Amino acid sequence: ASESPWCLGALVRATNCVLCGFARAKKALLLLGLVLVALALGAGAAHADEGDDRPLPGYGPSDERPIFPGTVPDGVAFEQKLNAQVPLNLRFRDENDHAVELKQLFNGKPVVLSLGYYTCPMLCPLSREELALSLKRIQFSVGQEFNVVNVSIDPKEVPATAAATKVHLMQQYGRAGAENGWHLLTGAEAEIKQLADAVGFGYSYDNEHQQYIHGAGIIMLTPQGKVSRYLYGTSYAANDLRLGLTEASNNTIGSPVEQLLLLCFHYDPTTGKYTPLIENILRGFTLSAATVLIGFVAFNLQREKKRKFTAENAE
Repeated sequence: ASESPWCLGALVRATNCVLCGFARAKKALLLLGLVLVALALGAGAAHADEGDDRPLPGYGPSDERPIFPGTVPDGVAFEQKLNAQVPLNLRFRDENDHAVELKQLFNGKPVVLSLGYYTCPMLCPLSREELALSLKRIQFSVGQEFNVVNVSIDPKEVPATAAATKVHLMQQYGRAGAENGWHLLTGAEAEIKQLADAVGFGYSYDNEHQQYIHGAGIIMLTPQGKVSRYLYGTSYAANDLRLGLTEASNNTIGSPVEQLLLLCFHYDPTTGKYTPLIENILRGFTLSAATVLIGFVAFNLQREKKRKFTAENAE
């Protein structure tokens, strides 16, 4: 939106040209043309920039650039199912080897849900560590304003592995009381698949490399267990986490600043990120103003032409 101030300035100058007299109308139209060209170029550049970060099915292990369809097995995708209800009666075992139902892990709070597996050789450990570090950057604390639930997609993994993983996560996160709100689950294949299907998390086992292929990202769940938002990738901006949690909680957590920011940022489901809404509003306003001004100039030019024609005939 760097072109916006220039565009608005050009509009003001163009308006002044019209008001000063129609002898300078050509200059006004030229300025308006430049405005529209700048807007078109700016929109195209913004679209091109967004395209590089747009999440498609699957992610590579070394970075966050998407693997295009056709390079991963069928069914491996991370599709969005906003407002879908997660089956809260599903039973798993937590890191302490206790049987738990999903609904026990909410306690009236929003939940950050992450699917992967604890013995993953590459992507999953990076995602978990980056999540812990990213959550340290926001004021909300795990176990107080929200909870985190990691679920293994490997039915062969056991609670002892989850427990060892949790020790490392708690060291990374480093906030007291987080152990009460951060849960690492293992379970049977049927329950894992049912949960994954509910949130649109596709995965497949690669027999050749003996590891799972899956996408990277987290899901924000409301206290009622409905899908609120997706954040893609292996690292997450503090702003996206804060806004996502505020929205998922139905605005019951966070300060008025966070709630106000939700008015200035809107969620883009194609990127899984929050983007400044004011840029879109300003772009729309500029286009509308340009359209009105063009119509105003055209109307007055036509009126001036008719006046001259009438004057000449009268002579």
